[in-house]
Parts: sequence; C-alpha cells; structure tokens
Amino acid sequence: MEIMSEPARKIEPKTIRERLEANERVTLSPYAQLSERTKGRKVPEPQCDLRPVFQHDRDKIIHSKAFRRLAGKTQVFLAPAGDHYRTRMTHTLEVAQFARSVTSFLGLNEMLTEAIVMGHDLGHTPFGHAGEKVLAHLMPNGFHHVKQSIRVVEQLERDGVGLNLTEEVRDGILKHSKGKGQIFSDNPNLTAMTLEGQIVRIADIAAYVNHDFDDARRAGLVKDAEMPDVVVKELGQTHGERLDTLVRALVEESRFDEKRMIRMADGPLQALYALRDFLYEKVYETKSVRAEFDKAQRILEELYKHFLTHGDEFRATHWPAGTRPEEGLERAVADFLCGMTDRFAIRTYEQLRVPRPFAVV
Repeated sequence: MEIMSEPARKIEPKTIRERLEANERVTLSPYAQLSERTKGRKVPEPQCDLRPVFQHDRDKIIHSKAFRRLAGKTQVFLAPAGDHYRTRMTHTLEVAQFARSVTSFLGLNEMLTEAIVMGHDLGHTPFGHAGEKVLAHLMPNGFHHVKQSIRVVEQLERDGVGLNLTEEVRDGILKHSKGKGQIFSDNPNLTAMTLEGQIVRIADIAAYVNHDFDDARRAGLVKDAEMPDVVVKELGQTHGERLDTLVRALVEESRFDEKRMIRMADGPLQALYALRDFLYEKVYETKSVRAEFDKAQRILEELYKHFLTHGDEFRATHWPAGTRPEEGLERAVADFLCGMTDRFAIRTYEQLRVPRPFAVV
C-alpha cells in the first residue's frame, strides 16, 4: 500500500511584526536592507510584536526630547520671527519627504530611511552651524554635530540610557554629513553601509539647498532671477521642479546590478553643487547673515565660559543626566549647550548677563 505524505504546512507569521517582515521579503528590492536582517543593537532587547526594528527606531527618535527641540533650532535664520522660515524640525521633515520618495521608487526600506532622517540632526547646537563652529573652537577635542547626534542617541537621551538604536540607523546618522565636500564617495568611512543611508546623505543637501534658497528669497537676500543658469537648465525654475528632477536623477542613475551605490547623473549633480556654492556666496557668508551669526557665537561662547568658571553651580543645577562625571566639566557644558533651543540660549544669556529692573515695593 502506497503511503501518501501530507503536504507541507505553510508557517504563518505569528505577530504583526512578523507579517510586516514577511511583506518586506516579498515586496522590496533584493538590494534593500530587510528589517529581519539587521546587524542588531549594542544592547539586546526584546523585539516589539507590532513594529519591525527600523520602524521601532523611528518611533524611539520621534518620541525623544532631542527631536522635539529641533522645532526651536535654527536652520539658517536665527530665531526667526516669521512663521514660514525653516527650523531644524521642518528641515528634517523635508529631508524625509525627499528621501522616502527615492527609497520607495527604488524598492528599498522606507522605515530605515525615515529612521535615519529623523535622527540625523539631533546633535545640532542652537544657532545652526554658527553654534557648531564656536563649540568646535572652544572644545579641547573639537565638536561636530554628527558625532553629537550619535552621542545623543547612544548616551544622552532617556536620562542617560540612550535610545539603543540598530547599527544601520546609527551608521546612517554618522555618515550623512558632507559640509562643502563631495556628495558621493567610494570611501567606506564616508559611505553608509546601506543604500537607504546613502539616500539620506543626498536627500539632506537636496532638501536644504532648495528650502534655504526659498527662505533667502523670502528674506530679500536673493531673487528668483539670480538663480544660476545651470540650475535652471538642469533642475528647473521652481522649487517643485528642482526636487522632482533630483528624485528622478537618483532613481534613473542608481543601477544596483552595476554597482551597489546610490548615484546621480552628472548634469543634475553639477547643478546641485552650483546651487550650494551660490548659497554660500549669497546667503550663508554674507555680512547681514554673518553679523547675526557673530552675535549668536558670542552668546554661546560667554555661556560656555561662564559655566566653566562656575563649575560647582553648574554641577548642582545643569549637569546633563547622560554625561558621565569622568568625562569632565567641559564635556558636560557642551552637552548642555548643545541641547538648548535658540530661544532658551538667548533667555539663559539674558538671565546671566542682562541686568533686571529693580522692583521697588
């Protein structure tokens, strides 16, 4: 008698997270970073039943204090009175919109991309790059917002516990910045380990050069007619046209079967560099903007020196919970200043340096 074997039973995912992970395997590109294949966290923790790891990371960041403070930190214009100027928060959201579009069109992991974006600027000082420069000058070992962002998520958040993010998210945060340097690099020390992280690096500059031009035009520093010809020719005349062109240029040029790297056609890339150079010349380094930056730098420098010379008072009232005592007073003061919003830094300075009217009873 022939024995009939039972058909193999399909194992159904038990949790919502497992269903979402299974969906990633089916729908995403073979080149995507799957949530279930993460390199993990520094400190192992139980998996969430609802969220894959990168979605969980994104949520951790969004609910952090450092993320909320981005709403009060300068993008270009210091503590702007107008309602429509960008802050670090709105910059982050615009980077996320651009990055998720590219990620979606390439079939990559949108949750990983968004988690990296949400964390990429957490380490910025008040007053934008002006604040960063003064701390870089004052700190014995220098200062860079990228390293501070990693410090925030690994050590300072949650009263010193940190967010315990996955390695892929931390790597993307660490390697997003380029300053005036090259956008694309074959140097593994500058290139994110995932394609999603590489997208964030380009999305950051694509977003800021376009929205900074928009803010500068609103402030009367530049006019639409001043836009470099190569930018208009390669990317378009309007804000929306330029972003659409940049998204298309990334999607069409990033052919992963040839090289597992995010890339952009040379024409749009050179136009992007031209727009960045234009903003440095006409906006970031102009006298009117620099004058306000100088004032902001003096505020942070005076606060830094004040707290160093009043160490006992600082230890008693301001020492950040996540700064270890053995790291020293200078590190603690830098962590405290870096966590300030623009207005809180100004208010603290006024309390320490501006005389108050004497109240006669």
